[in-house]
Amino acid sequence: MNCDCEISFEYHELVDCITSALDARDPYTGNHSRRVSDMACLLCGAIGISERETQEIHIAAHLHDIGKIGIPDRVLLKEGRLDDEEWRLMKKHPEIGADILQKSPHFSRIAAIILHHHERWDGRGYPFGAVGEEIPLGARIIAVCDSIDAMASMRAYREALSIEVCRNEIERNSGIMYDPKIAGAALENWTALTVEYR
Repeated sequence: MNCDCEISFEYHELVDCITSALDARDPYTGNHSRRVSDMACLLCGAIGISERETQEIHIAAHLHDIGKIGIPDRVLLKEGRLDDEEWRLMKKHPEIGADILQKSPHFSRIAAIILHHHERWDGRGYPFGAVGEEIPLGARIIAVCDSIDAMASMRAYREALSIEVCRNEIERNSGIMYDPKIAGAALENWTALTVEYR
């Protein structure tokens, strides 16, 4: 899948440098971020988002898991499911990522997207339990793309789920976990969105 969104050369170099640092610790995370950013870019086009905002969301999607660089190896690289304490540590990665990006005022909007990418439409996400449109649009887009890739990829504790199962989960959780408009756009563009998993 190719994304038509053009990121400035300087931003692209910076994104590549940052994500390669995380990729050195956890190759899954780096490849995951690239796939999520491609899907996010496609969804931005499907719902008619401006080029400027698409660029911000594309960068945020590339960097959405950068906070995992602050998660201990025993948690990040664990083969198997996390226990409650490990999960508590893992759930800090959006805040860690946002703190990293907030060091530059140029990245403040991107930092806000990263901070909220694990929020849920129904308010049962983290770190703040934001509800509906309180969640930045970019974070709502990344939430759908992040879920698709997480389900469709092999993990240490389970096999990859089929594309049909992934589609059913997105449809079932529209208006619960996901913004129904964005989930709907994902379903309408499902073949293009999931071409890499076929």
